[in-house]
Amino acid sequence: MPILTLSAIGGTVEHMTADTHWTPDRIPDLTGRTFVVTGATSGLGLSTGRELAARGARLVLAVRDESKARRIFGAAVEIRRLDLADLGSVREFAAGLHEDHHHLDVLINNAGTMATPHTLSPQGHELQFATNHLGHFALTGLLLDLLLAGTDPRVVTVTSVNHRRARLPFPAPARYSPMRAYNTSKLANALFGYELHRRLTAAGSQLRSILAHPGYTATNLKTSATTPIWRFLLGGIGNRLLAQPVEQGAWPQLFAATATEAHSGHLIAPHGPGELRGYPTLRKLSPAATRVDNGHELWTLSERTTGVRFGQLIAQAEATAQETE
Repeated sequence: MPILTLSAIGGTVEHMTADTHWTPDRIPDLTGRTFVVTGATSGLGLSTGRELAARGARLVLAVRDESKARRIFGAAVEIRRLDLADLGSVREFAAGLHEDHHHLDVLINNAGTMATPHTLSPQGHELQFATNHLGHFALTGLLLDLLLAGTDPRVVTVTSVNHRRARLPFPAPARYSPMRAYNTSKLANALFGYELHRRLTAAGSQLRSILAHPGYTATNLKTSATTPIWRFLLGGIGNRLLAQPVEQGAWPQLFAATATEAHSGHLIAPHGPGELRGYPTLRKLSPAATRVDNGHELWTLSERTTGVRFGQLIAQAEATAQETE
């Protein structure tokens, strides 16, 4: 079993010893457990879905391209359309799950977009912030009651090592930079995951909120960056010289979603230098990602922007925790 050395001081954790070398062959049998994975037709989401399915999990794949998902996974999984940039689509997806499911065990907030030209979502929000953060914030809130009814429930939110380079405020400043906007959205992911952990813990809930990032991984998120300079730097040069295989890049979120050693509030990321490559390990979040005032500011902004409020559901979590004491 992995040896963990943890410290909760300042909302951070020390990393696992690097010689633990966790790999997906340690994932237990997942028969009877239901996982929702966003963005599962390519990259990290595709690798994650395949590993979970191979271990018997019931999969709900939340994707924009349903026909592509069916070609990849066949009839063995449940496929539903979700466009995270469109809050209407998020609400429709969540309503459909409530019709067909009484509980969910794990939500993996994986989907994302990167380094796009300045574009607005259907509701008028900057596209990267809308897709990477607002959509997942709303989705998590709308599915929280189903997760609270699950067994060993978890929310895994995928951030990036780039959250350490982000600048406030939210969303990115008016002078648009594709990478600055991406970094800001990834800090929002980190802040959301940690603030959700903080609120659930205060309520005594058993629902875990865990963060993960893939390091530098050869995914089409980089090669599909829509500005030519970022396609060249990230996809052309970066993927060839620095990136690890996409299958290994998915290991941190698989660890977060399945390992008993992954606890609420943890950030799971590669163990190698710069968090770019390697086996899943515990890493410290950036100071900005654990600041209480930043978390409260983002939470208030996100609730106001999406119209999704967690208060009543977190109160439900608190009541459930008291009943089980």
